[in-house]
Amino acid sequence: MREVTLVERLTALDASFLYLEEPGTPMHVGGVIVLDACPDGGGLDHEALIELVRTRLPLVPRYRQRIVEVPGHLANPAWVDDPDFDISYHVRRSALPRPGTAEQLLDLVARLTARPLDRSRPLWEMYLVEGLAGDRSAVVTKTHPALVDGLGAIDIGQVILDPEQDAVRPVPSAAEQWRPRRPPGSAALVWEAVEDYLQRPSAVLDTARTAVGDLRATAARWAGVAGGLVAAVARTAVSPAPVSPLNAPIGRQRRVAVARASLDDLRTVRKELGGTVNDVLLTSVTGALREWLLSRGEPVVGSTSVRALVPVSVRGEDESAVNEVRSFLVDLPVGEPNPRVRLARISFAMRGLAPSSQSVGADTLSALSGFAPPTLHALGARAASGLSRRLFNLVVTNVPGPQVPLYAGGARVVEVFPVVPLVRGQGLAIGLTSYDGTVYFGLNADRDSISDVDALADLIEQEVAYLVELAS
Repeated sequence: MREVTLVERLTALDASFLYLEEPGTPMHVGGVIVLDACPDGGGLDHEALIELVRTRLPLVPRYRQRIVEVPGHLANPAWVDDPDFDISYHVRRSALPRPGTAEQLLDLVARLTARPLDRSRPLWEMYLVEGLAGDRSAVVTKTHPALVDGLGAIDIGQVILDPEQDAVRPVPSAAEQWRPRRPPGSAALVWEAVEDYLQRPSAVLDTARTAVGDLRATAARWAGVAGGLVAAVARTAVSPAPVSPLNAPIGRQRRVAVARASLDDLRTVRKELGGTVNDVLLTSVTGALREWLLSRGEPVVGSTSVRALVPVSVRGEDESAVNEVRSFLVDLPVGEPNPRVRLARISFAMRGLAPSSQSVGADTLSALSGFAPPTLHALGARAASGLSRRLFNLVVTNVPGPQVPLYAGGARVVEVFPVVPLVRGQGLAIGLTSYDGTVYFGLNADRDSISDVDALADLIEQEVAYLVELAS
């Protein structure tokens, strides 16, 4: 009698993140948490961090699972328990040489970010970085997007944080009793893939149509699910994205820079000059890009723009539904010299996008890849990667965070910034996270094509200061 394995498969969208990944473009999302020294003079040491993560792992069971491919790519890859799970492999220790400056930390983060995750193990890593100036330390995380499969999912960096210094988050009683299930063999994976298809006749029909070359049916299916993408670019992408030094062949090495802005200052600008906080942030990025292009001797005229892909969390048509992430294409008016006009133009563009169909929902992307076998997922994802650099110049993400202090093992979190991955042909990605009254810009750039990313970070802070001055 065949043993029942009951594997859980990656969704089509999660699998596409794997197929999109290349050696030079790892898709993991990075995060950096800077910690103050504990009041007793100590800090969060490596052993304490390992124990903290160990007790919180039951909250994120996926983080003790790895991915296995189905022979012949008959179905999406599956999640299986890692029988050789070794927490000391995933929670590592590093240290900065004296004097432990912020620049040294960012250089280390860039090197860690450039390294792909080991696909034979659970797809995450965490580093405790000691030796920062002022007795501070940092926790650097790397998480593959396949692990975080929705807005309700929890990232490994999130479970180690507490709202109180001495908080003890309750964990399931089975924390010390975890026993990995035996991974299924190749035969079992193939058999379950066949059963899975037999239980979903519609999926089999779609696959059969594709396999026999029913191009008309296949093209119609693509046209239907791609409608959201066509609508998304109908107004802003009637032509390819502007030619920009932001788009170039990229290597395997990265540079990381950080900018900061007071949330109160941003709110003041919003109140006095109009728009939303997000509009003000995009205006700051726009002004910085303008000055950065001019500093590199690039031609900047009144009509010059930079097209940004801006993922935004929105509520679906059903008010009872959970939020989803939609991506908007926004032309940032870097050719406009007046910051007030830049803000007005961006606010107008964002207001026009939000209620329209110019968004690409996660469900649409899932449908785009979900009807075909994984082989087509790989082709579609790679095609999308090649096309993306012609549709937009950079990605700008903005994720609001908690506005109260958080703690990790008793150490207070003083800074948090994201490291958004680069895709092929994209030399810069900007992630924004707000925390405890401050917005942190994390700039991830290709080391060679955008070697002066630190200058761009400085320009962002200068643009914020200029907007604050105009609003005062």
